[in-house]
Amino acid sequence: MYFNNLHSLRSAIPVEEIRYNEQGLVPAIVQDYLDGTVLMMAWMNQESLYKTLETGETWFWSRSREELWHKGATSGHIQKVQTIRYDCDSDALLIGVEQIGDIACHTGERSCFHQVNGKIALPPGDTLSQLFQVICDRRDNFAESSYTCKLLAGGDNKILKKIGEETAEVVMAFKDDEADAIAGEVADLLYHTLVALAYHQVDLKSVYRKLQERRN
Repeated sequence: MYFNNLHSLRSAIPVEEIRYNEQGLVPAIVQDYLDGTVLMMAWMNQESLYKTLETGETWFWSRSREELWHKGATSGHIQKVQTIRYDCDSDALLIGVEQIGDIACHTGERSCFHQVNGKIALPPGDTLSQLFQVICDRRDNFAESSYTCKLLAGGDNKILKKIGEETAEVVMAFKDDEADAIAGEVADLLYHTLVALAYHQVDLKSVYRKLQERRN
């Protein structure tokens, strides 16, 4: 459920029915409401959950400081709550947010879950968003051997020509009614469209927002 105002947010979850642990806490997983990227995990108690619902921004309970904390109060990287759900046992929360500044981790990374085997890696999110990040990296860090870099270097003439070709191939795949070919051709079209978005500095999230607005 996506919320248009604070009233609908406040009525979305029965705070008193949430099952808190022995310390009066419940784990809250925070994710980007548009692309599903897991941003962080923190703890809430009943008071911080009430404040989250009342303000429309995330509040948590610090176990080390034993006090409430408002995410982004110091950094400005606040989280505007768009969705909130609880699991089948009512003992965990899943909160979809608009992350202001696109930084959730105190290290400056987008997500706290940015490490794999001790190395910086893309945080868990949807496939299109991860692919778009790779394409943007190719745009900003040219590599001679990269097909994506060659497309970007060719500008609109090369990129849009490929989109036209891929669109025609998608149409033909649908006409042939071959499921695997359809999936492959649509994947090619999506890739080349993402390259065009990156070239024109249009964030994929802008597309997601348009889709979300139309869904609402």
